Amino acid sequence: MRRDGESLAEVHQSVETNKRTGWRRILSFIGPAYLVSVGYMDPGNWATDLAGGSKFGYSLIWVLLMSNLIALLLQSLSSRLGIVRGLDLAQASKNTYPKWVNIPLFILAQTAIIACDLAEIIGMAIGLQLLFDLPLLYGISITILDTFVLLFLMNKGMRKMEAFIVSMVFIVGISFLVEMFIVEPSLIEVAKGFEPSLLSGEALYIAIGIIGATVMPHNLYLHSSLVQTRKFERDSKGIKEALKFNFIDTAVALNLAFFVNAAILILAAAAFYKNGLHEVAEIQDAHKLLGNIFGNVAPALFAIALIAAGQSSTVTGTLAGQIIMEGHLNLRIQPWLRRLITRILAILPAFFTILYFGEDALGSLLILSQVVLSLQLGFAVIPLIHITSDKKQMKEFALKNWVKILAWTSALVIVILNVKLVIEEISSWANSASTLLIYGLVVPIAVLVGFLLLFVFIYPLLKDQRIGSNVPHGNALEIGPIEHLAYKRIGISVDFSKNDLKTIRHGLVQGGKDADYFIIHIVETAVATYHGTSAMDHETKSDADNLDAYCINLRELGYRATPCIGFGKPANSISRLSRENNLDLLVMGAHGHKGVKDLILGTTVNSVRHQVSIPVLIVR
Repeated sequence: MRRDGESLAEVHQSVETNKRTGWRRILSFIGPAYLVSVGYMDPGNWATDLAGGSKFGYSLIWVLLMSNLIALLLQSLSSRLGIVRGLDLAQASKNTYPKWVNIPLFILAQTAIIACDLAEIIGMAIGLQLLFDLPLLYGISITILDTFVLLFLMNKGMRKMEAFIVSMVFIVGISFLVEMFIVEPSLIEVAKGFEPSLLSGEALYIAIGIIGATVMPHNLYLHSSLVQTRKFERDSKGIKEALKFNFIDTAVALNLAFFVNAAILILAAAAFYKNGLHEVAEIQDAHKLLGNIFGNVAPALFAIALIAAGQSSTVTGTLAGQIIMEGHLNLRIQPWLRRLITRILAILPAFFTILYFGEDALGSLLILSQVVLSLQLGFAVIPLIHITSDKKQMKEFALKNWVKILAWTSALVIVILNVKLVIEEISSWANSASTLLIYGLVVPIAVLVGFLLLFVFIYPLLKDQRIGSNVPHGNALEIGPIEHLAYKRIGISVDFSKNDLKTIRHGLVQGGKDADYFIIHIVETAVATYHGTSAMDHETKSDADNLDAYCINLRELGYRATPCIGFGKPANSISRLSRENNLDLLVMGAHGHKGVKDLILGTTVNSVRHQVSIPVLIVR
């Protein structure tokens, strides 16, 4: 039974763990972190890692390691929140902050998801171009089909989705492992890259991009929800075990992601920086140069891995978008629809960039998308630390003091680097762009966002975090005495299929022979849609005769029945006829379409129930 208050209700507690023992029990918890780790290996990471390696050699490996350690810490806090509280980060934020704060938090989180999706689009399009010589504009257009891939995977269940993602990650990992053997980097120079150094200018910009690409904000929302797909005992022992196994899952998955990212940066440093090719700004350049230096095997593996990374990251970004919208706004729409909206919003800047600045500008757009992710990080990390530190809500599982110190230090590093970058970027823009645009628009927006970040940090310190209820739809009401409901005017929708018999019988049971019945049918032909009541095509005549036959049959059985024929869109016409005839109850048959069929054939029942104010009985 689906319960709408749960995070990702479609798959909530859908993976059983209690019936397994030993290694099988541990493996039953494995999966959520691998879906999350996909975000750490997406095309955005490739762009920042390639730029860092080709421009600065091995010197930014320490940034990659620091980002991975911060990600490991924050993802473990995210899984702790989901396991202990049974809430995702968006739901917990909604309960912690005032309603007005959740709107900008949603907008910022959604912006980050669009930025991430932009990276997947560009990566997929580049991968298709490299393998099949497909123009980038066509490749970007094809990526809209990911919506159907996602719909198919979600219908197959969480385990199938996880298997798909892990297989994509495996392809990426194997591809880069092979390429590392081909490149043969200097291990001594790689080791020197772990020594921290001061960051400024372009190095700071790329380092921020690496942090944003590694510690992705939407992954914090995603992980806190995905751990809830595991069913385990909710006592202290069961929670401790779940926390332990999920930490193992997180540590293994994120360290694998670190090795993949490090491999890309090392590959770029060894292949390009060491050969004096410091301006490898595009993924296409890397692919071409790999071919020139190492032959055909490396670039082919590179392109395949790029497509796999983009495809798998698309799925996780969509799930995160669903979690954020439902959690912050308590708004649920069809997953395919919100996937489509997100993809269109991400495709637009990619199209605009290609049309106005050319294909060469896509590399810069990729890195910018990762910087946007980093700028949003504080708005996810600060609430996460506050919420998991709250002893009233987390009880014995609240963060220990040493973990809080590490978490707040990580948050401080991220915020300071972001503030420094914003100041540097605005200063550089002020010298080249319109003063009115900078000081009239950019600076005020930056100041408002800064104040919002300060509020997000201070508010939980001053106020009890339990300002909201953990029950998404309120509490149970007292039912009281039940009066007999007598429906006097009942509408029964028919379509002359084999389902009509069930629909009519269920309708007649509701009112017996004391009610008036209105037998409704909608003609959907092109002629009926445009001409309405004046339509005289064959289908209209046939449907009218069939409707009269139903009514005559019912009258012979002692029921009062009136034919009601409508034209055009079924949902609108049924709703209008219900109002015109002052119906008390509407009885409809459901065809049970699922997945793509719903998308193609439509969901009349769902549309009608939103348009009428009377009870609707749906008969299967």
